[in-house]
Amino acid sequence: MTGSKQTQHTNRKGNLLARMREGHTLDRKEEIELIAQLAFPAIIAQLSSIIMQYIDASMVGQLGATDSAAIGLVASTTWLIGGLCTAAGIGFNVLIAHRIGAENDKEARNIVRIGLIFALCISLIVMAFCVAFSGKIPLWLGGDSRVAPRASAYFGIYSMALPAMQMMYIAGGMVEASGNMKLPSFLGVLECVLDVIFNLIFIFPSRNISIFGKNIHVYGFGLTIKGAALGTALAEALAAALCLIYLLRISPVLHLRSGERIHDVKKIIKKALEISVPSAVESVIMGGAQVVSTTIVAPLGADSIAANSFAVTAESLCYMPGYGIQSAAVTLIGQCYGARRHELTRRLGWITTISGIVVMTGAGILMYIFAPEMIGILSPDPVIRKLGTQVLRIEAFAEPMFGASIVASGVFRGTGDTLSATIRNIISMWGVRIPLAAVLSGRLGLRGVWIAMCTELIVRGILFLTHLAGHKWEKIRN
Repeated sequence: MTGSKQTQHTNRKGNLLARMREGHTLDRKEEIELIAQLAFPAIIAQLSSIIMQYIDASMVGQLGATDSAAIGLVASTTWLIGGLCTAAGIGFNVLIAHRIGAENDKEARNIVRIGLIFALCISLIVMAFCVAFSGKIPLWLGGDSRVAPRASAYFGIYSMALPAMQMMYIAGGMVEASGNMKLPSFLGVLECVLDVIFNLIFIFPSRNISIFGKNIHVYGFGLTIKGAALGTALAEALAAALCLIYLLRISPVLHLRSGERIHDVKKIIKKALEISVPSAVESVIMGGAQVVSTTIVAPLGADSIAANSFAVTAESLCYMPGYGIQSAAVTLIGQCYGARRHELTRRLGWITTISGIVVMTGAGILMYIFAPEMIGILSPDPVIRKLGTQVLRIEAFAEPMFGASIVASGVFRGTGDTLSATIRNIISMWGVRIPLAAVLSGRLGLRGVWIAMCTELIVRGILFLTHLAGHKWEKIRN
């Protein structure tokens, strides 16, 4: 074997994802290694996103319970919008993974162009709607005269940053679909660092701080809650710009080539929407359920609203590793499915899902043990800390089955089967969580709401595992 052929052979051996596409047999150790290679950077990216939320929450927490409650009041609405932005790109990202799996890179690049334009248009429409109603949404959610105006200010700035957030979501997803999980991870960490810097500047006024015994003057604008939204928006915009530059100019597989033109626009959009629409419907219905949950929590008072918001942020630190594995599952299953390796697709679907259960079981144990410290970082208020700790420890018992539903959803998405996940999420959320929360909140307050959440997530996990055990999700769709 010549030196160049030896190098090529070594590169193929080292690139497990390429070997999978080319039809090589992977042993169990290599399958687990491939999942780890894809999942670890995605987990780091997800964790950095949650750390950024921690930073925002802890900094705003220093401003008092009213500002904390203001962000908590609109949190469910921002999740809904974020879900819609994510759904707008899901179909295109899955199609890209399928085309790369089938070694049709030119068609993958065509889908990149169409997907970016489509997603940008959707984000501009959603932005216009949100800006127009930013003053009314907090009132509809039950915010009082102290909380609602602050929530409106925060939500208005958040809404204007939606196009940047949309571009980061879809461009990052496209890069991941190509098999590059490291760049989105790096940009997630960078976004976190930028968010810290911008928050220090925009939230607080100019002041002197002591670092290693030296007083340093830090300039600031003192915009309080508006500064938190503005700092996050600027961090997202810079990260999105860098991601787009990589995708369109540097990516070995997806960067634009001269002479290639957009084609089959209607056909591609139709196929993408067949995948994206169920996810978009799910985002609306599930987001609507979160909004209803907020209206259930809102009458319990500012302390409960703030504790609920902080507990959700703290719990996110535990379930984001599951979403990291989900991202890896979408890429891995998508490319494996595109390569028509259906037996391997089924096996990797189970391995990734079991990995998610194991990781989130460990996360749940840690969350139960360190719940006081996790809430303590976010708020100095003793009432909020006590209540937040109680609900986090309730939720810890749901993490294993929550992990199953998160990762299995990514497995189904990788094959283009988004409808099954949508149906199961809707059944569990509206059939279990909302009615149970409505009943228990009157008797147990915020603890009752989180008991309902814990019960629902366990039911959801069982529903997803049942579907994974069948074979309908493997049916060829694209």
